[in-house]
Parts: sequence; structure tokens; C-alpha cells
Amino acid sequence: MAEKKLRTRKAPGSAIRRRKPAGTSVGLAATELQAAAPPGEVAELHRAIEQDGGKALALYREPFGGRWLVLAALPIEAVAPTPYQRNLSDTHVRRLEGVISKLGRFLDPIIAVRAVKHGDGVKYWTPNGHHRLSAMRTLGAKSITAIVVPEASAAYQILALNTEKAHNLREKSLEVIRMYKELARLDDASEDTYLLEFEEPAFITLGLCYEERPRFSGGAYHPVLKRVDEFMKKSMRTSIDVRRERAKGLLALDDLIVKQVEALKAKGLTSPYLKSFVVARVNPVRFRPKEAAPLSFDEALERMTKAAEKFDASKIKLDDLARSGGAPEEGE
Repeated sequence: MAEKKLRTRKAPGSAIRRRKPAGTSVGLAATELQAAAPPGEVAELHRAIEQDGGKALALYREPFGGRWLVLAALPIEAVAPTPYQRNLSDTHVRRLEGVISKLGRFLDPIIAVRAVKHGDGVKYWTPNGHHRLSAMRTLGAKSITAIVVPEASAAYQILALNTEKAHNLREKSLEVIRMYKELARLDDASEDTYLLEFEEPAFITLGLCYEERPRFSGGAYHPVLKRVDEFMKKSMRTSIDVRRERAKGLLALDDLIVKQVEALKAKGLTSPYLKSFVVARVNPVRFRPKEAAPLSFDEALERMTKAAEKFDASKIKLDDLARSGGAPEEGE
């Protein structure tokens, strides 16, 4: 029998191999960021910021894509978070307040876009500065520095770039459904128009479930939804009704699953994997042959519901649960 090769350990302090940089340079050199006159819409944004009581500090092009931006100081009372991002974390805000106060500096500008329609004094939306804005308000700041993006669509796209703190499934789903409702109100576009912003169709359905049931265990169902949920080509104003029916059906299925989980607990089976175990047992996609035609959302939900109704907790043994493995449901 051939000897196994021993894995060699890297010496402490040795360099970590990283992806090689692109072979060709892209974007603008530092000296080119202000080397051209800004287009009319950027000059107009400059004037609007001044009229709103702010101060444009610099007009420049960002170095990667060469698009124009305005670095500005904005009156803090004129800025508000977009309504479709994650909920405020008090712990994170308190930490920011302490750091900013201790340093005596605010060094991380928020991103902002000028609101199309003003309301309640709000003239600028920030899609990724909720916590920093709240901390600065609590500390009594009069203004806040912001990178103002001329394109209003950045208010939605910026969430795809926000990697400051990893989203859990609930946060991501709630952000997507809030954004969905806002976009549906603004225009008559279809879901597949916003592939970048929504990322997965499952987030839309799960978002509606979380709105209805905040402690919904979406993680147990997400693997199935990723396989059967699809973006709709109809207007979002129409599609939202279909999504609500899907969410209603998923919550009804969850009620059945919870009953089966309680039946397993009554047998003395205790595990953080119980719900995932039952969902896996009724999942019609898990062992479906690759050559088989894909199931639609409605077909998958119907089969899961029937299987959940027939699930017999009395036949489940501890060994069955131990072999299933998997991840526990989210702490929701």
C-alpha cells in the first residue's frame, strides 16, 4: 500500500498565496481623476447640494469605472437611510459612537443619492450608512461627509457592494423585499430587471415570510427554494400578489413541519437539526434525477405539503437523525 504523503505545514510568517492581479491595468491614474470637466448632470448636482445647505468639497471620477462622484458635506437632518436595508443594531451603533468620540474624527464617509421626491425634510438617501448616520446624530453632529452618487439607481445597487458585515438570511431577505416594494412603486419593471439587486428569487419569497413571521426558520427551506424559485417576467406590481400566495403556502407548510418536529420531541428526540431533518425528508428535489424535468415552485410546495402530512414521527429512530447531519436552523 502506497504511503500517504505528509502534508507540509507552512513556516510561521510565510506569505499566503493570493490571486494574481490582472495582467493589464484598468481605470484611471490618480492624475486623471479630475482631469476633465464634469458633465452637466454632475454640475447640476453640485449646485443642488449647495442649495440644500450642503457644501460640495470635490468633484472627481472614481478610479475603477471612471464615473463621476461628488464628495460633499451634507446637513445631517437632510439625510435618512433607505427604507429597505437591515434593521439598526444598537450594539453596533454604540460601538461606533464610542470610537468616533474617542478619536474625535469621522473618517468613513457614507454613500448618498439625492432623493427624487423630498419628504419630511429628507433630501438625501444613504443605502449603506445607517449606523454611521445614527451614531453621528446621537453625538450631536451638524453635518456628515458623504460620497454623493449622481445616479439614483445606486441606492439599490450599493447593497450588492456592502460587505462591511455579512448578512444572515433574514437580514438579506428583508432588505430585498423592502427594496422590491419600493421599486414596484417607482416603475412597472419586472423582477428579472433587477437580477443584481435581488440576487436570488428565493430572497423575495422568504422576505415576505419573515415580514409575516419574524422568527421563521428560512434556513431550513432556502436550499429547496434556490432550486425551484425563479424570477418572474411580469410586472412586479402583479408579481407581488403571486409572491404573497407563495409565502402563504410556505408558512402553511412550516406549520405542518413544526407539528412534526413537536411529535419528534415528544418521542424524546432533541436536536438543533430537527426542523432541517423533517424538511429534508419531505424535500422532493433532494434526490431528484438530474435528467428529470425541474419542478416548479407550486409543484415542489404541493409535494412537500403532502409529504409533511404523511410524515410518521413514530417511525423515526435516533440513528436516522444522527445520519442526517446538516446545519441547525438559524437562531431566529
